[in-house]
Amino acid sequence: MRILIRYFFRGLRVVLAPIMLISEKLSTPQAVKRSPEEQAKVDEACNSLALYQFRTCPFCIKVRKEMARLGLTIEKRDAQLDPDHKKALQEGGGRVKVPCLKIAHDDGREEWLYESDEINRWLHQRFA
Repeated sequence: MRILIRYFFRGLRVVLAPIMLISEKLSTPQAVKRSPEEQAKVDEACNSLALYQFRTCPFCIKVRKEMARLGLTIEKRDAQLDPDHKKALQEGGGRVKVPCLKIAHDDGREEWLYESDEINRWLHQRFA
């Protein structure tokens, strides 16, 4: 019975994944307009950020949409398909849970922010 349930959900993921990705592309908002100087400052600030994500995770999609809305060029690291990113997430953040925003502070300290709502709130406070 367990195998049957496992295969049912795997099949469901196979069917829903392309639909979710297409939906993300069609519903991603336009980026806010900034002057080239302001955008350069934002891009520079984004160099210290990395988003650990799964491509078809609905919560990761939510964060990616907020990043697009704010016009942020944050590096995306796929913790599902890349074992190095998965290991870095486990060792740095303490658990393999996505989405996770890694924030490298100027003093060398790293902060690992989980939960899509918290990440979106932090991004909005920092860049809106």
